[in-house]
Amino acid sequence: MKRVHQALEVVKPIGWLVLAIGIATGVVAALAQWRELAVLSVACLALLVLAVPFLLGRTSVSVDLRLQPERVAAGESVAAGVLVVNRASSRLVPTTLEVPVGSAIHRYGISSLAPGAAHEESFAIRTERRGVIAVGPAMTRRGDPIGIFSRDVVWTPVREVLVRPHLVPMESLGAGLLRDLEGVSTDAVSQSDLAFHALREYVPGDDLRHIHWRSSAKVMASTGESALLVRQYLDTRRSHATIVVDDRLGSWSDPEDFETAMAVAASIAVRAVLDEFDVSFVCGAHASAGASGSDGHLALDAVCRADFGQRGIVESGRQASTLARDTSLAFFVGGTDTGFRDLLRAAAAFPPEVRRFGIVVDPDGTSRVTETGGLPVLHLATKEDLGGLLRWSVR
Repeated sequence: MKRVHQALEVVKPIGWLVLAIGIATGVVAALAQWRELAVLSVACLALLVLAVPFLLGRTSVSVDLRLQPERVAAGESVAAGVLVVNRASSRLVPTTLEVPVGSAIHRYGISSLAPGAAHEESFAIRTERRGVIAVGPAMTRRGDPIGIFSRDVVWTPVREVLVRPHLVPMESLGAGLLRDLEGVSTDAVSQSDLAFHALREYVPGDDLRHIHWRSSAKVMASTGESALLVRQYLDTRRSHATIVVDDRLGSWSDPEDFETAMAVAASIAVRAVLDEFDVSFVCGAHASAGASGSDGHLALDAVCRADFGQRGIVESGRQASTLARDTSLAFFVGGTDTGFRDLLRAAAAFPPEVRRFGIVVDPDGTSRVTETGGLPVLHLATKEDLGGLLRWSVR
């Protein structure tokens, strides 16, 4: 059954059309004794027969699809190339190579190649807007010039170019928003963590690995009594910035405002990674959790993929609180039609000790900071005002 399906895939729409015309005109010509239709029927069937030899031969090549770089800012270009090497022991019959790039298709004619010979094509991918551009799969297409039959072989998987929005320069999030960059100590006492706090007497059940033998020996030498001291620690948590964006189309008066929100989210994420924060991002169905250091691409990749949905900022905020339970700094980004009550409900999903900020993209208003219900809200007329408003909000 699979072989039959593969054989039928060789016949293209034009081929089915020619076959249908040939059969239909042949039947009518036989019934009506119409010689002209008989000639047309024979011509169609002959065309089908003449197209078959173009399928003969075997294509044995290796195809390498190259993209450099795979992550760019909107407006930049990606240098792309495809290298075809003939792996057969005989010459390669001329064929066509197709590489889909987004909604466009790049076609290249591959001439006859000797065994081991290579053919390379280079092209540039221009990026205009934030998003994901699918590149590939690269495939060879062998068939007749008319397009009646075509045998297509896929050689590469689909690759992606991730296009990021333009970023806004920002000062360190640790300046004013959080004083720590390495971790925030809490008052919770722990028996195993990073921050050494004090020594206490041993009690049954304590981990013997935490006994401080030198201090215990000093106590026994000075008092003459048997005593063991164990280390006591304070719990620490790494600074973690979480960004939540409203994905509902109805929350944005203009789709371009949503793109501004993506630029704001990406700018905060990059600044947080530079400050050695963990970073989480949630926008509807697209989310990343706990990216840091070399994994900082995860949050930005999620920003590139983010699109409109039906979840809304409240549900996204609840999801973010579950994904990033150790959040210390949270941003909730919405449009002019995102209700303030929804911002409050989204922020309420996080515990009180989390520093929270609402951000409303309002290109028709003026950039300002308001505070209601304990939630500072940054109203952005332009994304370039983000850094200044954050500095103002922490004074």
